[in-house]
Amino acid sequence: MKRAVHFGAGNIGRGFLGQLYFESGYTTTFVDVVEDVVAAIQARRGYPIRIVEEACETIEVEGVDAVNGKDLGAVAHVLAEADLASTAVGVNALPYIAPAIARGIEARFANADAAPLNFILCENLIDAGPYMREKVRAQLEPAFHTALDEQVGFVEASIGRMVPVMTEAQKAEDLLLVCVEPYCELPVDALGFKGAIPEISHMKPMANFGAYVERKLFVHNLSHAATAYLGHLRGHEYIWQAIRDGAVRTAVEASATESCRGLAQKHGLDLAGLEAHRDDLVRRYHNRALGDQIARVGRDPIRKLGPKDRLIGSARMCLEQGLCPEGIAFAVAAAIRYDSRDDPAAQTLQRLRHDQGIEGVLREVCHVTGERPLVDLVVKGDERLLREGWAT
Repeated sequence: MKRAVHFGAGNIGRGFLGQLYFESGYTTTFVDVVEDVVAAIQARRGYPIRIVEEACETIEVEGVDAVNGKDLGAVAHVLAEADLASTAVGVNALPYIAPAIARGIEARFANADAAPLNFILCENLIDAGPYMREKVRAQLEPAFHTALDEQVGFVEASIGRMVPVMTEAQKAEDLLLVCVEPYCELPVDALGFKGAIPEISHMKPMANFGAYVERKLFVHNLSHAATAYLGHLRGHEYIWQAIRDGAVRTAVEASATESCRGLAQKHGLDLAGLEAHRDDLVRRYHNRALGDQIARVGRDPIRKLGPKDRLIGSARMCLEQGLCPEGIAFAVAAAIRYDSRDDPAAQTLQRLRHDQGIEGVLREVCHVTGERPLVDLVVKGDERLLREGWAT
């Protein structure tokens, strides 16, 4: 039987990659450092996925195992025997798994006849492939650098499935239960693979992957974040509540429409297709049964206000295409005011806004300096938030 190794036994790992591998006939070994999750997977060799919409369905994933990510020898062993690997650990954790991947590459390619090994990177990071390759290279014995370059693929992927944070009641029901939406597609960079591209259920290899990454970041991630930040200002707790608020929905659709037009112009993509994708996202945000929390989607606004991320990145892309991102700037202004008490980054952001104002945040967090059109649009957006009663 084919064998997959997946780094990160969290909601995306279990709730998405685990399902795809199971449906494709793979056994899966999860690599994680959360000991109770690792122990539970080892004991049960399976777990449930609940597909939530008006009518829920439960899938029992079987044929799984787990190893502790701190045990580099155990990780190296499973990578040496794997047919495919993947990650969904979060951008900040990628450097911490590089040593384990390096030991696995050394163990595998000590055999000169070993088959290529591809890592599907399910991370919200543009250019994740080159980034991860260099992180691993820094941990790898020089004798294996040629194998790294010629035999190891770091394949960028775009994760569109929404997986909310599990509630305490759901965790109490079953530690390994994951609730997910029905959407189940995994676009990947067809050019990132070494050797043959494996056949994985719901995986879609794409040659023009850079355009697809920007579509994910500047339509899906943008509109999702806009829903969270604008919804927070209106006092909502869940994404489904926010998107059903007419004022929020109108503003979200306006920002996504601007980004769709910019992407169509930049990449020659079909505008009607992009707008249909926008409409489908709005429909998916209405999924009340999913229970997706604004706190999850809005978490870490400093990262999401980064110079190349979903908000500022899409605004800059529009400006580069000669378009005015007024709706996106309105969402940026809402993000700058995100003040969740349970989010340390949000509190840091608010202190900066209090001390240095909107332009200070744009300068220090967004790295927007000397870009008068964008600065003026965000300031105008903040004035609108105050004028229309979104903020005080």
